[in-house]
Amino acid sequence: MLSVDLDAELAALRPLGGFFVLRTAAAPAGPAPEGLATLAETYAATAPEARPDALALRVATVAGRLRAPEPRVSASISQQGLAARLWSVALGCAALYGRLPGLDPRLLRWDPAAAAPDDLWLTEVRPLPGDAATLADTVLHGHLEPLGAALRTRYGIAAGLLRGNAGSALAGAARELDRWARANGRTDVARRTRALTDGLFAHPLLRGTGTRTTTAFRRRSCCLYYRVPGGGVCGDCCFTRPPRSSPRAASG
Repeated sequence: MLSVDLDAELAALRPLGGFFVLRTAAAPAGPAPEGLATLAETYAATAPEARPDALALRVATVAGRLRAPEPRVSASISQQGLAARLWSVALGCAALYGRLPGLDPRLLRWDPAAAAPDDLWLTEVRPLPGDAATLADTVLHGHLEPLGAALRTRYGIAAGLLRGNAGSALAGAARELDRWARANGRTDVARRTRALTDGLFAHPLLRGTGTRTTTAFRRRSCCLYYRVPGGGVCGDCCFTRPPRSSPRAASG
C-alpha cells in the first residue's frame, strides 16, 4: 500500500480541482478566518451567539440559489454537497498519498455561504492511515452521522434519503477520481480508488444505498432535486422521470 507523507498544504489534491481541494492553515490563502464556525459547532448548534447558525445559513443559501420550494429540499441538497466535499478530500488523499488527513470536525472551519474550495479550511494536518475503515470512521461516523441527525431533527428529512445522498456523493467522488487517474496515466491511483470504494460500500450505512457497476451508480432513493424549478432527475436517481406523487414516499 502506498504511503507518502502528507504535505502541510495537501498540494497533491490541487490538480484534481473542484471538490477535491482543501485549504489548510499552511496554504497561500492563509489560515481560516476565526469568525467561521467549525463543523463540530455546526452539527451540534453550539457556535457562539455572535456567529450565525451555519447550517441554517447553508440551507437558506442553497434554497435561494435553486429557488427550492421547501426547506427539506435545500437541506437534502446541502447535505449531499457537503458529503461530496468530504468524500472527495478523504478519498483523494487516501488514493494519492495512501494517508488521510484527520478531518476532525473540530479542525474544519466552514463558510456556509461559499462554494468549493473556499468553503472549508483545515486548521491542522494530522496524518491517519488511508484504509477504508479509517475513511468510514472519518467521514461517515465523524461527519455524516452527526450532520444527518441535525438535519432530521431540524428539517424532518428521512434517514434513507440522507444515506442515499452519502452513497451518491461517494460514487461521484470515486468516478471523478478514476477519470482523472486514467486521463493522467495513474493506474495505481485508479486501482486504489476502486479498492477503497469497494470497502466503503461494504459498510452497513452504505451497503444498501444503490447498485454499482464499475464506476456507475444507481441509487435507491431520491435527493428531491426534481422538486426545484427546472431540476429534473439526477443521473443516478432511482427515478427515470420526475414523479408526480408525494416525494416523501420515495425518500425513505
